[in-house]
Amino acid sequence: MVRMVESQMTKAKGPVGVFDSGYGGLTILRQIRKTMPQYDYLYLGDNARAPYGTRSFDVVYEFTLQAVRYLFSQGCQLVILACNTASAKALRNIQQKDLPQLDPRRRVLGVIRPTVEVVGNISKTRHVGIMATPGTIRSRTYELEIAKLSPDIQVTGEACPMWVPLVENEEYDKPGADYFVRQRIDNLLRRDPLIDSIILGCTHYPLLLGKIHQYMPAGIHVIEQGGYVAESLKDYLFRHPEMAERITTGGTARFLTTEQAETFRQKATTFMGETLCAERVSLG
Repeated sequence: MVRMVESQMTKAKGPVGVFDSGYGGLTILRQIRKTMPQYDYLYLGDNARAPYGTRSFDVVYEFTLQAVRYLFSQGCQLVILACNTASAKALRNIQQKDLPQLDPRRRVLGVIRPTVEVVGNISKTRHVGIMATPGTIRSRTYELEIAKLSPDIQVTGEACPMWVPLVENEEYDKPGADYFVRQRIDNLLRRDPLIDSIILGCTHYPLLLGKIHQYMPAGIHVIEQGGYVAESLKDYLFRHPEMAERITTGGTARFLTTEQAETFRQKATTFMGETLCAERVSLG
């Protein structure tokens, strides 16, 4: 019986799971699919309980673990937390405490580390800014991770509580967004005028890039996550062929949401640039 279970585990295959509290993770999935279109993907958005950015560590961890368990139950061998708040508040606990009990052969990865790994090669002044949700800024995860790899870099974080609502309500390219984008950029650069690189530490923010570039001074490098996360995942699978072999290769993508499927379809189109069909599921 033990040998049979081990054999089943060895043969287990499934899609790459991609989780986000809402819609922003679709910007990550879009880049991952562009880089590795051959794999199957299963996206799960906890839209009914979004946003996570203002929630406590314990609640974010609880919700994220529920999502990981669900994606595992759907056959996912590898799950990407395409959410900065979940990566900051839940990833380490899940990797260290829960994964050994759930299935030590499966993996859960985040989006913060791939971004941090490139910033040391980009910044010349060694002064870096982080623009993210209040929860991600409070976690100080970016500062801690950057310090591990580039201890000479000074990091300044700026919480942008209005940026996600602007995107979710499709106001990201409207005149009303100008004040909030300019305000936060000015606040950050006033606190540290030497900043030459800014990480967009939220997966919603790429939709605000037009406004961000409009008010960002020349010479400051704006770092988006999607491309770096996709390349990091590609490298990870190259270095871990045993995991790559456990991912199905039909080139498909399915979308799950804890909100009404029609609501997801309407809003997700903004993030993916294509019309999506979704299924509603329950995590609680």
